[in-house]
Amino acid sequence: MISITSAELNYLVFRYLHESGFTHSAFAFGYEGGINKSAIDGNLVPPGALVRFVQKGIQYLELEADLSSTSGDMDDDFSFLQPLDLITKDPYELQKIIKAKKENMQKDRFEENGKHHNEYNQENEREHAQETEKEKKGREKEQEQDKERIEKDREREKGKDKEKAQQDHFNREKCEDKVITEYEENGTFGGTEPMDISTSSTSLPCDISSCDVTILEGHTSEVFACAWSPSGSLLASGSGDSSARIWTIVDGPSSSSAQNGSANVVVLKHFRGRTNEKSKDVTTLDWSGDGTLLATGSYDGQARIWSRDGELRSTLNKHKGPIFSLKWNKKGDYLLSGSVDKTAIVWDIKTGEWKQQFEFHSGPTLDVDWRNNLSFATCSTDSTINVCKVGENRPIKTFSGHQGEVNAIKWDPTGSLLASCSDDYTAKIWSMKQDKYLHDLKEHIKEIYTIRWSPTGPGTNNPNQQLLLASASFDSTIKLWDVELGRLISSLNGHRDPVYSVAFSPNGEYLASGSMDKCMHIWSVKEAKIVKTYTGNGGIFEVCWNKEGDKVAACFANNIVCVLDFRM
Repeated sequence: MISITSAELNYLVFRYLHESGFTHSAFAFGYEGGINKSAIDGNLVPPGALVRFVQKGIQYLELEADLSSTSGDMDDDFSFLQPLDLITKDPYELQKIIKAKKENMQKDRFEENGKHHNEYNQENEREHAQETEKEKKGREKEQEQDKERIEKDREREKGKDKEKAQQDHFNREKCEDKVITEYEENGTFGGTEPMDISTSSTSLPCDISSCDVTILEGHTSEVFACAWSPSGSLLASGSGDSSARIWTIVDGPSSSSAQNGSANVVVLKHFRGRTNEKSKDVTTLDWSGDGTLLATGSYDGQARIWSRDGELRSTLNKHKGPIFSLKWNKKGDYLLSGSVDKTAIVWDIKTGEWKQQFEFHSGPTLDVDWRNNLSFATCSTDSTINVCKVGENRPIKTFSGHQGEVNAIKWDPTGSLLASCSDDYTAKIWSMKQDKYLHDLKEHIKEIYTIRWSPTGPGTNNPNQQLLLASASFDSTIKLWDVELGRLISSLNGHRDPVYSVAFSPNGEYLASGSMDKCMHIWSVKEAKIVKTYTGNGGIFEVCWNKEGDKVAACFANNIVCVLDFRM
């Protein structure tokens, strides 16, 4: 990988976005020690997207020759934008920002010029002298009214703070009373009271009480991924601190916090030295079907296999770039990985060696998903999807139809339908029986980051419920789709910032969502509204349910993992 400075990389980022009309869903970010640092003015983004952007920037660098030799001609427009603007503003808003700041700069230059400065002051004095006494009084009256409004606002804020403090005190007392009552009546702290679901569309969401939240502390950087083991009460998390952790979550009501030194966590270090190595940040992880092994993928391009006790079983080293996604097949004898090096690799777990490398994409491989124990799908920044099979030297199917990066792919529970989502604002549903998509789902107005199938319909534990697809977008909404008819069922509008993760409960009745607005919502799928909500102190990268459906985990940008009790 070519070595470039942060200034050069930022210029690459700007030039790429500028020349493509600011329409791409990539990110601007800092660069530390040659390794990407996933922080944008305190707002964190998933590592996969960052590495994707680095790769594109380097491709642009190679086409434009040596950037350093032309750095004196850099476009000044970049200096008017903050990195966060490139994520949160559309092209029209960015153009307005640049125009406004240019006008302000011209005004400042005008004022700095001696002659113009005097003319400017003289004009102001003339205008001031021409003001009537009535206008002065009018301004004074407006100032008095402004003071009165400010004072009233302060009084209202004081009242709100007092009311909030009283409510918090009441909630704490209620929480303590509930736990004590349950213990006295049942001899245990385990509560099974049904959740209150409001039937009014105008009712406020129900905040999850602090006594129903366990905060897992110990990571020293943003937590990008989390996943429950399919067996037992183990929760894995992967972080930018170059480590993964396996937490043992006790049954029953949550405790307030679990510190780093507790005996309920095993730390899986991806570095050997005393200090963390940023190149080994954990980007993705996945449990084997029987819950005995955990696979982690890292920026260093290596996949690692761990026992549930934290023992490193094997290191899988063949990729030449960061790993974006890892998936076990159902049988548990193969592990599939996708990387920025444009390839996917199937690993033989028994031998600890690679079985086959698939080099069919012209851009980074963003996501992979098994169809069955031998065949799988891959998607890429090259806008295509390949369906491959172990032992075959060419894709058995290639789907082309997206007009932008394909960010995620998922097979339905039976392996008959494949869903995909893209930067082109659409999700699509494909069948192996035809080349063109079955349905083109177009209701989102910004990039779609991820998708999930409901655990319902034929071949699932909930065969009598309708099969649904959920899509989560940078437009802050989640949409539920009828996959048989290819139409929108409902739009879940409760977040204020991009939604990075969604997950259905095991019974398919609820959907959890996590967003950069720091909120995790739990929605009733049938009623299409929020029934529970939790607000943390950082953006949320991933949410997941345990197999029983009574706990939801969420990982945050402020280095913590939360486990929420959810009693239905």
